Amino acid sequence: MTVALTGKEVAAKLEQQFASDITESFNHFILVKKEVIPDIISFLKTEPNLDFNFLNYITAVDYLDYFEVVYQLTSLKYNHSIVIKTHCYGRENPSVPSIVDLYSTANVQEREIYDLMGIIFDSHPNMTRMFLWEGFEGYPQRKDYL
Repeated sequence: MTVALTGKEVAAKLEQQFASDITESFNHFILVKKEVIPDIISFLKTEPNLDFNFLNYITAVDYLDYFEVVYQLTSLKYNHSIVIKTHCYGRENPSVPSIVDLYSTANVQEREIYDLMGIIFDSHPNMTRMFLWEGFEGYPQRKDYL
């Protein structure tokens, strides 16, 4: 059974390098600034005692005031997982840095979020619609979509 590490446990390991970038740590997740997502996820992937080498998913939630992008990572070696979240403000061209360079599976997941929620992943190699046609107006998973 995979053990979910608490946000506080992992935040303690991140604090030396990323203390000012961790917004909050909770029992079930860590909330970080969006600008450092690739750096933090890279650290979690390459740190020998953590080794989060598997990206379970990336998803997004629309809270009307902001978007929340959620990442779940798992270490197959140590059989533990963690959830990392970031907030993205503004409904016009919201953006978050891409992690495609770290996990190739992020390619499809980031494109799906862009297509359905309108969140742009900066530095993504192919930020185009995936399910809907080019020219489709709006983003159907947003709460304000009519």
